[in-house]
This record gives sequence, C-alpha cells and structure tokens, in this order.
Amino acid sequence: MARVLVVGAGLTGGVCAALLRGAPLGPIAVWDKARGAGGPGAWRGVAWRGVAWRLTGSRAGGRMSTSRSPRDAACTADLGAQYITLERERAGPRLSFYEELLSHGILKPLTAPIEGMVVKEGSCNYVAPQGISSVVKYYLKQSGADVFYEQHVTHISLRDGKWEVSRKMGPPEQFDIVILTMPVPQILQLQGDIVNIINETQKQQLESASYSSRYALGLFYEASTRIDVPWAAQYITNNPCIRFISIDNKKRNIESPEIGPSVVVHTTVTFGSEHLDSDPAEVQQLILSHLEKIVPSLPKPASIKCQKWRYSQVTKAVPSCLGQMILHTQPLLICGGDGFTSSNFDGCIDSALSLAEAVKSHL
Repeated sequence: MARVLVVGAGLTGGVCAALLRGAPLGPIAVWDKARGAGGPGAWRGVAWRGVAWRLTGSRAGGRMSTSRSPRDAACTADLGAQYITLERERAGPRLSFYEELLSHGILKPLTAPIEGMVVKEGSCNYVAPQGISSVVKYYLKQSGADVFYEQHVTHISLRDGKWEVSRKMGPPEQFDIVILTMPVPQILQLQGDIVNIINETQKQQLESASYSSRYALGLFYEASTRIDVPWAAQYITNNPCIRFISIDNKKRNIESPEIGPSVVVHTTVTFGSEHLDSDPAEVQQLILSHLEKIVPSLPKPASIKCQKWRYSQVTKAVPSCLGQMILHTQPLLICGGDGFTSSNFDGCIDSALSLAEAVKSHL
C-alpha cells in the first residue's frame, strides 16, 4: 500500500487528505511547519475583495489561523480569514461542503453588524464560532491522517523508487506519494532532486504566481473588559495602514462575561509590502498608533500578537493548471493549493478535489 505525505495543514491539505480517506492507500501523513492547523506560520491566500481576508465561495487557501491569548486559552482571535461567503449560483458541487460544515455547527450564519461590507444578492456569509481554524481541523479529523506540526520540509529526493523527504528537525522519511499544498514560492525553495525534476516550463509557470503580503494584529483582553463600539467589524477606507477591524468574539457571536474580548486588525496590502522586512516590534507600534486614532476608546489589551502573512493572498495564480500540477509520475509528486486556483474557500476546495482525483487516477 502506498504511503502518502501531504505537506501543508491548511484548507487544501486538510480537504485533500479527507477526500483520500477510503482510497486504496496506505497511511496518510500531514506535515506542516506551523504549530497548528490552518497555517499560522504563513498564510496561503484567502479571498480579498479590497476588504478583509474573507473566504469567498469560489477560491481559498490556508490562512485560516485562530490564535489564543497567552493568558487565557478561551480568549481567541481569527488572525486570517474572517468569514466565508457562499455564492449559491456559483457553488455547484461545492455546496455540499458548506452544507456539511453547517450541519456540524462548524459554520453559522454571520449575523453581527459589519460596517462597509458589500453583500452580493444571493450570497450568504458564515462565521466559525469555534474559530476559523476549526474548519481545517474538522477536515483533518475526517481524514484520519497522522498530523504532525513543526515539520519544516527542506529537501525532496528520489531514493529507490520512493520520495525521501527531509525536514529541519527529525530524520528523513520515505513516501510513495507526496502532495505539496504550501505557497508556490515555498515549493520553489525546496532543495534536493526536486530542483531538477521540475522542468523549465513548469518552473516558469510556478514563478509567475504572485502573492500580496500583510500584517494582522490580535489584541486580547481580560474578562469583563468592555469594548464600547456599535459594530462587530468595520472596513476602513481612509487609512494608509489599517483596512479592517473586528471585535472578534462579537463577530462570531460568542460574547461571554467569563471570557475576555479580542480585537483583530488587518493592514492594507500597501502597508504590508512596504514593511514586509521591518522590525516586528516597530510594525506593531505603527499599527497600534493608527488604531488609536480610529478607535480612541479602545482599552489597553492584556496581550498582543503581531502576525506577518508573507504569502497572504494569491494575486496571480499559476497559469494553465486546473487546480494542481504533476511534477513527477513514478513515484507521484504533485502540487496544488490556492496558488493554482484562487484565494478563497471555493478555490481551496477546487484544488483539493483536483488533487484527490489525480491521486486516485494514478492508483
């Protein structure tokens, strides 16, 4: 039986692993360099409509991370995708994915007031009450795969008809099938035989993919702290630094006197690119200074997390690919993700479906 490795525990990797359950395969392993599901280390593209990271119903990626307050694990904040948008007329076979998540309570309708949000006719917005990472965790659990975090893949080489996959920590392991779902630039950074396996045409295609970058700030508060604003979230149109602010627990409709509130701030794309390699402490202070001008009544948080998304959202996908690219057939090495479709929920689902179909056809 073929031993399978999925690299990347984002939405595409999780759904792909779940779709492969029941196929005539051996054990499936999922490795991710981050410390948890959803891609807390480096985002992989959630749909951006000139607004906050929102997973719209036609493309998606793995920047679905939920962070916890270091003082209170019950106090959480979605630093990546804020909500998922279903456009029913365009959903097609993907509709079943939304229905499954809704039936299990992973998603619920977004009912909180969000200022500046453009709602398309026939579309529905959903939030994840347990945090956006719960969507990815659901699919990883459904997959039955062995999931390992803090596994940073560095080399992929051919050894006796198998793929030998090396990582920063731990010995190399061998697999019969390897599925790569990390951001495209990280695929191109891999060392080993993969460097020569990717042909010139594929390399040009992969190099043409591009991503925006941005920062997210999570502000965590003590229980009983009051944040007195009339909205749950707000799009900012006249600030060079901040594009979106969310009172995260209010947005997810999980307000409780026992759990402190949390605030999420997303920067503009321009700010993100201009400060991509700046000192994080300086970036954090800059964002906070702008935030104070927009919401002067905001209380002082108990703790703050500053997250840099170097690969935030796909601005140009790999061309001429239907959700995946086969790099080698015997043994199978294949890559996918929102970099091959588009940055939102449907894009990730499309890529996962395409990857799973290619693997099953290979079998």
